[in-house]
Order: sequence, then C-alpha cells, then structure tokens
Amino acid sequence: MENIINHFKKYLPLNNEEIQALKDRVTERKIKRRQFLLQEGDVCKYFTYVQSGCFKMYGVDDKGVEHNLVFAAEDDWISDIGSLHKEIPSKLFIEAIEPSVVLQISKGDLWYLYTNYPKFDRNFRVIIENKYIELQDRLLQTFSTTALDRYESFISQYPHLANRLPNTQIASYLGVTAEFLSKIKNDRFKK
Repeated sequence: MENIINHFKKYLPLNNEEIQALKDRVTERKIKRRQFLLQEGDVCKYFTYVQSGCFKMYGVDDKGVEHNLVFAAEDDWISDIGSLHKEIPSKLFIEAIEPSVVLQISKGDLWYLYTNYPKFDRNFRVIIENKYIELQDRLLQTFSTTALDRYESFISQYPHLANRLPNTQIASYLGVTAEFLSKIKNDRFKK
C-alpha cells in the first residue's frame, strides 16, 4: 500500500482516514506473465494500479494483428475507462507482459471514495486527465510525425520500458514492423 499512498502524494496527499478508506477498498492481486486483466467482450470492472510489473492494453484488428495502445508499469494506472464507466463490453485486452502485482479498485468503491472523500475525486480526475493528454499526443504523433520521431517520443515517455519490452511490442505501439523498428534503432545508434 505504501507505493499507492506515495503515488497520491504527487497530487493531493491523503490523511489517515483517507488512507484507511483506500485500504478498505483495494484488492491486491498477483498476475502471471501473459495473464489478462481484461479481455475483449468483457466489461471492465476495475481501475488498476501497477505496483510492480508491466502491462499492455491493445486491440486486435480483423486480420488478427495486435495494436498496442498503452503500456503501464510501476506506479501507473491502467483500465478501459470507456468500458468501466459505461459498463459496456470492452473492445480491448489488458495483458501482463511480466509477472506483476496490482491493486484494483472496483467502480462502486471508486464512486464511494469520490463521494465520501473529495480528494479522491480530484486525484483521479488529474490522473485520468493526464492519461487523456498522453493519448491525444500519441494520436497526433501517429498521423503527423515520422516513425523515428514516434520512437524518440516513446523513449521519452517510457524510458524505463525501452529495454524491458521486446521490439515486437514497441513496434506494435509505434505502428511499424519489428524489422523497421530495428532499422530505426540502428540508424539512431549510428548518429
């Protein structure tokens, strides 16, 4: 619990009563590599904080090709917000890339915290706004920058993951093939 409590210190620190309310409403889970937190067609029921490990959130197109949207590692959050809030089947998968430990908060418990402890409403609003900004920036990069620029941005956003993830995962995130990513990396090293 110490990690998530420290995480909230970046926004509005929690007092002892708020910390206890959080402890009463989170569930810790150990997740194996390649285990799913969410699969396409399921309704997302949790907002998930990553204590350790790494996850990818992705969709699969009609040809069966994965398209990574987001990575989440230590001290980050992951959820299909649309499915969680609207209580509709997800079009996405959330899968562990590494063995992981997470803390999960159900929608009902999240609403309880929002209603009874206003700091949670503010903290989660900032967390979700930051995620939205990241997705906007990524979408803009997808159609207005080169693959090299997108790779540089990936390294800037996820410096701790650049050496942990296989090229296939990074390439999927960037919208290029693994072979093209290798060429980008080689060209970058030569400069």
